[in-house]
Amino acid sequence: MNLQKSLEKLFSLHTFGVKLGLENITGFLSSLGNPQKKIKCFHIAGSNGKGSTSAFLASMLYEFGYDVGLYTSPHFIKFNERIKINGIDIPDEFVASFICKHEKYIDERQLTFFEVTTAMAFQYFADEKVDYAVIETGLGGRLDATNVLNPLAVVLTSISLEHTNILGETIQEITTEKAAIIKKGTEVFCGKLPEEAFNVVKKKIDETGSELFKIEDYTLLKGRKLELYTEEIEFDDWTMPLKGEYQKYNAALAALTLIKSLDVNDQQRICSGIKNVVLNTGFQGRYEFYKKNPTIIFDSAHNEEGLEKFLSEFVLDSKNYGKKILLFGAMKDKAIRGMLKKAALHFDNIMVTSINYERAATVEEIKTMAAELNVTVEIVENPSEFVLSFESEDNNACLVVLGSMYLLGEVKSFLNRKQIA
Repeated sequence: MNLQKSLEKLFSLHTFGVKLGLENITGFLSSLGNPQKKIKCFHIAGSNGKGSTSAFLASMLYEFGYDVGLYTSPHFIKFNERIKINGIDIPDEFVASFICKHEKYIDERQLTFFEVTTAMAFQYFADEKVDYAVIETGLGGRLDATNVLNPLAVVLTSISLEHTNILGETIQEITTEKAAIIKKGTEVFCGKLPEEAFNVVKKKIDETGSELFKIEDYTLLKGRKLELYTEEIEFDDWTMPLKGEYQKYNAALAALTLIKSLDVNDQQRICSGIKNVVLNTGFQGRYEFYKKNPTIIFDSAHNEEGLEKFLSEFVLDSKNYGKKILLFGAMKDKAIRGMLKKAALHFDNIMVTSINYERAATVEEIKTMAAELNVTVEIVENPSEFVLSFESEDNNACLVVLGSMYLLGEVKSFLNRKQIA
């Protein structure tokens, strides 16, 4: 089976949708010899910031000389982006071989796309004998396919309302799902959480006899300057390629996790891990400037909290733009009304589009929600062509593309093909 046929087979597993539960993944991993038990890992969950925090942590580990596996989702352009070692994508040959070898088992048990991809990542990391792996949850935590791990540490980046049709309709319910990745005696590192979320996490920590590290206990904000203090280091050098003050907290959370988990204190390597995060991990899609003059920005904000963080930075730059356009598409289970309401305060025009994904909201659904809010939107049938055509706009115009990582992936894939052609 070649790569193309392997990927067609893998993506066809979306037919089975999202199956929350560990029975399938546990059985599959057992048939593989339980590769997840052969890797030392950090398990990261959260509504926002888990991708950035994962990338910062993996980059820092790499700067300390370790071989580092990184498992994230979704991908932007190529499936292989989901599984990396030292910033290099999993080889095509491994993907094709894995699918071919286990096709019969996959079909008989009707495994999902995410279950197979997760098992593939664990097998690859085990085969390559990585020193550490950074594993990002897919959806939730308790019944997420990654929750078969016994990690060195758990990181909870943030909690907000998302996937309410699956995880629960309150912060407490969603936190309960995400905090379920905390295992007995685990070190737990928490970002800035709402009080109702923290109370749930604290209860879980007490039940499991785990040790808690809160980012607020180790950071101090002076104006726009963030300082990280631990017994091991005092750190305030946040020179990084990622725009946004909130990214400093993600970097600080990653640094705190590394320092306390592995008892390291080399500030220079931590600093290098932050500055080289894109180079070391291939990180993308976070306040990413695709083009300037006119400006085109890609951001993976996909819920209200993520949008608020983006806008907190965007408002500082918006005075430089004569025209501000938003291209928006989202999944059905996101707080679309809240996002539209907030976005309408910062953009001159909002263009809405659909995404080629089964969980995506249609343009008609988004337009109906916008009308209920008295927010005027225009429909874009082809988001990729729209972004391409925006390149001929006036130099002071700005287009922001956000709402879903799947939207970014669709557009970036198209633009990448245009550049190659």
